[in-house]
Amino acid sequence: MSVLGVYRPGTSVLHRLPAGLKLLGLGALIALAAVLVDTPAKLGVAAVVVVAVFAAARMMNPKAIVAQLRPVFWVIAIIFAFQLLFTDWRRALVVCGVLLLSVALAAAVSASTRTTDMLAALTRVMRPLARFGFPVEQVALALALSIRAIPLIIDIIREVEEARRARGLRFSPRIVVAPVVVAALRTADGFAEALSARGLD
Repeated sequence: MSVLGVYRPGTSVLHRLPAGLKLLGLGALIALAAVLVDTPAKLGVAAVVVVAVFAAARMMNPKAIVAQLRPVFWVIAIIFAFQLLFTDWRRALVVCGVLLLSVALAAAVSASTRTTDMLAALTRVMRPLARFGFPVEQVALALALSIRAIPLIIDIIREVEEARRARGLRFSPRIVVAPVVVAALRTADGFAEALSARGLD
């Protein structure tokens, strides 16, 4: 079973925290990292925080974590290359590092929180907006599915990358990026059909 992404029952500190508090913490940590982390040294501090989160969730299996995040490495590499063209290696390292840590945090929260708990927490927070006609349930569901979709997209990327290697093909946007986009869109269609079948618009 995957260490990241799929909910894994447990009794860790992270598992026992309320879903709303975890989602709030996730958003706060990602926002703080985006605003405050602007040097490699600060990125190192942020990495320590993420490691602490994984320790709190009892998911400290480096090989499994790297294996799960490996599919996004080539995406990070492309972003790193573009950053090098327009900035420098330090800025490129910070931008890509923050992105990778954000994905890891979201996956850790997803692995330690039931989707139903996420949905309930998001609905409670946005409930006051319902009086203004805000579609609380639909937006809460969309946000919960978005968090869940992160590890799913990682799995899709890994499968495409494994297929490319098995065929001995070189990396190229046509061979890798296009199949990932197509698979992601098919997955989105599957989500939409399942929701429609349950009476959700």
